[in-house]
Amino acid sequence: MKLYEHVTHDVDDSPAGPGTIAFFDMDGTLIFGYSILSIFRESVLTRRLAPGDALRQFFALVSQAVDGTDYGKMLEEAAGLLRGMPEQEFVELGESVFDKYVAASIYPESRALVRAHLARGHTVAIVSSATIYQVAPVARELDIGHQLCNRFQVRNGKFTGSVQRPVCYGTGKLDAARRLAAERGADLPSCFFYTDGLEDLPLLEEVGYPRPLNPDASLESAARRRNWPVRRFSSRGLPGIKEFVRTGLVYGAFMSAALQIIPTWILNQSRRDAVNLAVTTWGEFGSALAGIRIKIRGENYLWERRPAVFLFNHQSAIDVLIIAKLLRRDFTAIAKQEIATNPLVGPVFRVADTVFVDRKNHEKALEALKPVVRTLKQGLSVAIAPEGTRSHGDRLGHFKKGPFHVAMQAKVPIVPIVIHNATDVLPKGGFFVHPTTVYVDVLPPVMTEAWTAESVDQHVEDVRRSYLETLGQHEEPPTQAKIKRVK
Repeated sequence: MKLYEHVTHDVDDSPAGPGTIAFFDMDGTLIFGYSILSIFRESVLTRRLAPGDALRQFFALVSQAVDGTDYGKMLEEAAGLLRGMPEQEFVELGESVFDKYVAASIYPESRALVRAHLARGHTVAIVSSATIYQVAPVARELDIGHQLCNRFQVRNGKFTGSVQRPVCYGTGKLDAARRLAAERGADLPSCFFYTDGLEDLPLLEEVGYPRPLNPDASLESAARRRNWPVRRFSSRGLPGIKEFVRTGLVYGAFMSAALQIIPTWILNQSRRDAVNLAVTTWGEFGSALAGIRIKIRGENYLWERRPAVFLFNHQSAIDVLIIAKLLRRDFTAIAKQEIATNPLVGPVFRVADTVFVDRKNHEKALEALKPVVRTLKQGLSVAIAPEGTRSHGDRLGHFKKGPFHVAMQAKVPIVPIVIHNATDVLPKGGFFVHPTTVYVDVLPPVMTEAWTAESVDQHVEDVRRSYLETLGQHEEPPTQAKIKRVK
């Protein structure tokens, strides 16, 4: 199952090996928008920069973009404002900005391109005029091992007020790319470069595979004259009218389905029939309104053995809708305690026998799971995300043991549901849904009758490994972006 094959086909057909380097600009290319704007916003909100200083830097950035003033001078001015500040504050700032804003703005198609290059054994690098504090979290998320970007000098853990030279901008990007190519024994004519800005023309003209991606008007014009292939991605960014309407209808469909519960319950004298009808209605109607088309392999495993503990990897808030469409009836869920206090959805989840878990209190969480065993023994299946919380992207997190103990005690099978790309519909931190084909693998049931308390850890590891293999992910990222201090 290969996602975005129409985007990655030329990479898939390219020569393999580390001698091919794929260079990616970051802002506007890997992510929608400009990470520096989020840095300014968070700097003011957390009082790391005074509003006046942040505004001066913002207008300096705009001025540079408009009239081409020296980028290095702007960086020096920014570095001067930081003189004496602990570097660790900006490491934490970059991570906070990534968590709150940037992670949700990564283009799914760009993520697929990066993975396609990694699958071919290519060297992958971000080459950006942004600072390492913006670049490092994105590089880590995407397994990109080389970060060619701007860095501030640090001495004794504090900024000195200076910038490392040469500056990575314009021809500076070309110089940085040449240095990496020399280190890797690569020739730029065998390399790719993806970018959205005309200032990157020097490097685009040197590589063998120039790839203008979401280009500005000037770069698009230059690309057309040179017959370079131009691509645009619309999967991230400001929502259009359709996204507004779709999102409203999806939430409306949930409430409409929930309102069916009471009359159905009264007429049929069966709460479970009423809940089943509501879940099925929302799963079918809501996914259609959202524009979610599900391509599923192993669907028969959803019905072969019930009751069961259905595990699903948690990428997005839209997972709830996907699970409703897949399972349809005779199941309940385990959810975080915060949902119980929501005045709109809390009562609906309670009627559906949802078990609420306080993730901050381990002992209470374990205690709350005890009734789940009774629920399973009474014939009702359970759906749960073993990671406990959503990931920033689609990377699989660590699994908690609770669901496995529950399945073992109830002597019911575990059925792994592997969701490949729910973040394409609704990333963490996002609000508006995007119509997408979601790919799902349902793996064969894992029998638990012979499990013991001593063997559970190994079973958790085995099941999680099956997810990793199905998702095509590593146990740990093969490369970790780290901030190298410049003295």
